[in-house]
Amino acid sequence: MTDETKNETENKTNSAMPDFGEGLRKVFLAGVGAIAATAEKGQELVNDLVKRGELTVEQGKKLNSELAHKAGEKSDSLKEKLADASNTVRDAAAGLSDQAEQTIKKATEKKSDEQ
Repeated sequence: MTDETKNETENKTNSAMPDFGEGLRKVFLAGVGAIAATAEKGQELVNDLVKRGELTVEQGKKLNSELAHKAGEKSDSLKEKLADASNTVRDAAAGLSDQAEQTIKKATEKKSDEQ
């Protein structure tokens, strides 16, 4: 197999594999956006309750602080899950790439043997 043929085969193999990293990045950003939106709505709720007098300003500050802390924890958890998923996908993609290379090599060797 010439270097040119090998490069063409590798390019076809790489282009056939979907970009899982980009998908994971989008999922992560969606999660971060959801957490941010939840934190904003929580802040609006606290402010509304304070305005109505159902909460004191101090209670509102404390509640808002707790909500922000929980949102931060969720964000950290999401980052950890994303890292784990990214590593799993990366390992799977590497395995598939190795299998494809072995299959191509065997097919090339078989073709050479037949000639």
